[in-house]
Amino acid sequence: MPSTALTAAHPLKDVTASDSALRRFLHGLPGVDAVGLEGRAASLGTRSIKTTAKAYAIDLAISMVDLTTLEGADTPGKVRALGAKAVHPDPTDRTTPATAAVCVYPDMVAAAKEAVAGSTVKVASVATAFPAGRAALDVKLADVRDAVAAGADEIDMVIDRGAFLAGRYLKVYDEITAVKEACGTSARLKVIFETGELSTYDNIRRASWLGMLAGADFIKTSTGKVAVNATPANTLLMLEAVRDFRAQTGIQVGVKPAGGIRTSKDAIKFLVLVNETVGEDWLDNHWFRFGASSLLNDLLMQRQKLATGRYSGPDYVTVD
Repeated sequence: MPSTALTAAHPLKDVTASDSALRRFLHGLPGVDAVGLEGRAASLGTRSIKTTAKAYAIDLAISMVDLTTLEGADTPGKVRALGAKAVHPDPTDRTTPATAAVCVYPDMVAAAKEAVAGSTVKVASVATAFPAGRAALDVKLADVRDAVAAGADEIDMVIDRGAFLAGRYLKVYDEITAVKEACGTSARLKVIFETGELSTYDNIRRASWLGMLAGADFIKTSTGKVAVNATPANTLLMLEAVRDFRAQTGIQVGVKPAGGIRTSKDAIKFLVLVNETVGEDWLDNHWFRFGASSLLNDLLMQRQKLATGRYSGPDYVTVD
């Protein structure tokens, strides 16, 4: 797997040498054709999927879910139950793939780690004063270190949107690189942009490149805590960014749409976006994830319908 750090010899390394150099680079990226972007996302969403391909896509989507609970009322018992569901999403059918990860607050990492022990399921933890990101850097780094020390395999950080929207790109870059360092060698880093607060597609493209230049292992749309979260258009834009970044650097970066993806139909549309934009190299949970809580239940119900010919309904899946 390629490193996510740019070497000193790489031509893109110079663009982070100063605030002005980074600004010139980010504002020199091609402008986004909003009409074209939204039209292509909508067009790809109309693709018909045959039954055999649908069965494959549902299993693939299940394997890409970061099963998430990020509520103030989370308890160790709830997290353990979520971990058990991540390992065996359908206890009546052990051919059902496990999810990619469970995603929890840092203080719940130990409980989640215990629940998924011995399985392929990773433990992801939000950090850096999630979801607002309004805290001093030393507080954010302590948050990350606590989660990693408790056993987190992945860290989902939020960028300082205020700094980004004020044009303080180097501050955002420096925070991401500091968090990446705090992750050490044991945890992969997902960088959340909160695309619904970035206002424009041009800003989403700039944030994508900024995160990747700073060493993100994944770029992620949103926290799921605002009105506008993952959409086909903003996810397509981020997929184009990781494709172009790999073409220039040789470094592959993952993408995670999060928030608002609730049905199998929605998930399959996103998988079509992946396949048609970046190809099979990203059709794996090492490189593509869904941040979701309710999505898994619909995937399980649709999987049962394909297997039995009957729609069993929500009473036949566990409540999250």
